[in-house]
Amino acid sequence: MTVHTLPPDRFDEVWDVLVIGFGFAGGASAIAAHDAGARVLLIEKQPDPGGISICAGGGIRTIVEPEGARAYLREAVGPDVPEDVLEAVASGMAELEPYFRNLATANGAEIAVHRRVANYPFSGHDAFGTVEVLFIPGFDPRAEYPHVRGRLRGPNVFKLVHDNIRARGIEVRLNTAAERLVLGEGGAVLGAELRHEGRLTRVAARRGVILASGGFEAAPELQRKYWQIRPVLPVATRGNTGDGIRMAQAAGADLWHMWHFHGSYGFRHTDPAYPYGLRVKKLPDWTPQLQEPDVRMSWIVLDRQGRRFMNEYQPYIQDTGHRPLDQYDAQSQRFPRIPAFLVVDEEGRKLYPLGQTVLNDRSVEPYEWSSDNLKEVGNGILKRANSVEELASLIGADLAAVAQSLDRWNAAVEAGQDGDHNRPSGSLFPVKNPPFYVGELWPVVSNTQGGPAHDAQQRVINAHGAPIPRLYEAGEIGSIWGFLYLGAGNLAECFVTGQIAGREAAAQPTWATTPELTAA
Repeated sequence: MTVHTLPPDRFDEVWDVLVIGFGFAGGASAIAAHDAGARVLLIEKQPDPGGISICAGGGIRTIVEPEGARAYLREAVGPDVPEDVLEAVASGMAELEPYFRNLATANGAEIAVHRRVANYPFSGHDAFGTVEVLFIPGFDPRAEYPHVRGRLRGPNVFKLVHDNIRARGIEVRLNTAAERLVLGEGGAVLGAELRHEGRLTRVAARRGVILASGGFEAAPELQRKYWQIRPVLPVATRGNTGDGIRMAQAAGADLWHMWHFHGSYGFRHTDPAYPYGLRVKKLPDWTPQLQEPDVRMSWIVLDRQGRRFMNEYQPYIQDTGHRPLDQYDAQSQRFPRIPAFLVVDEEGRKLYPLGQTVLNDRSVEPYEWSSDNLKEVGNGILKRANSVEELASLIGADLAAVAQSLDRWNAAVEAGQDGDHNRPSGSLFPVKNPPFYVGELWPVVSNTQGGPAHDAQQRVINAHGAPIPRLYEAGEIGSIWGFLYLGAGNLAECFVTGQIAGREAAAQPTWATTPELTAA
């Protein structure tokens, strides 16, 4: 391979592979590129690494029966994703157990694999499992990542990635944002303009640039372009503002399934300065027609007219819970279900915390939801109503409509069947013993799925289906999940596509001649 030294007025520094974003996908990309012989720079625009990855549950979806899994994946990803792209992801998912056991040699992590059925009763729903990082000797997540409020074992997984980055001596720069890609002849991506503490530098990537910068959870202006539903509150990070999507578009990228995001419904803090939504409590997922939950859900959800309008306990509530709120009424010129209203009675209030915090942000004091929900009554996230009349007044709805909704719901609970919206029978719980408690519910987004389209080599492709030279992506930024999400599938995708992107970028020949450069 020919290595060309560029004049100093062209680039400030030269690397083989530049990886933009340090979550699971960026970490996996950097490790793979390094192990393939490339000199790698890994950047993250936030002051801390991890992105939304570190907040995840930590189960990485794997495949134990490949043929059945492929049938399921085809149903879930939707029609936009070509067969070879699906095949590349499926093949990688089947190899995640040995991949993680190899990573674990860096710090002695304990790895386990469990069978776990998928979320919907498509063919192949039982062909899956999860890889989990159960334990890392000497690791205290609150001590090493005090700014993170994650779920279950997400911090364990990130610690494993982080230690592998450190073990390889891969250079990491935090507080460093990529602003533009640098393009050469034929639209080839040759590097990027980076900003660190106000200083702009040009960094050459002689083999390739990998976008692993996540989606647009914290970019309301992008959301307005592609979604009807609004507003949608982010729950995990302010860092995912669609930077990689914009850079890819400027280089000519095509986009796919921009409408699809992984989200639910949740609460808005009463302090307007608090930048995050608070997700509603996560109850166990379930699979329709195969296994319904036997877990009491303490609440119902009413619209602004005081009417119940949805199955509050969908099979994967943290993925599709927001969708019933996405209705615009042209006659009233408003969204009649934004906000909606969560309602529980006194017995429901005592069952468990109604909300939870999931975030990665050192600039914010994480909100800690109380175990009995009384702190939330005190600060106004929940409001108390001593009667149905007061409840209707708090919602701003007609008393007769609210009373009828409660009566109809409690009759369904007594009968053991929700004839209106088919909520699982095991989840039914009455809402009849005052005081009642009501909280405004808003759509929340955990992560977006749409972004630049890519091929099986993780090359970003343009509107004509051709790859943009030397530009790759990994993880959520151009996720394959275009219809229904497979629980723990984004995490698997981060590691599978990160490996592919890292290997492919590192395999590119370095430049042979000095190109004419432009900024995109």
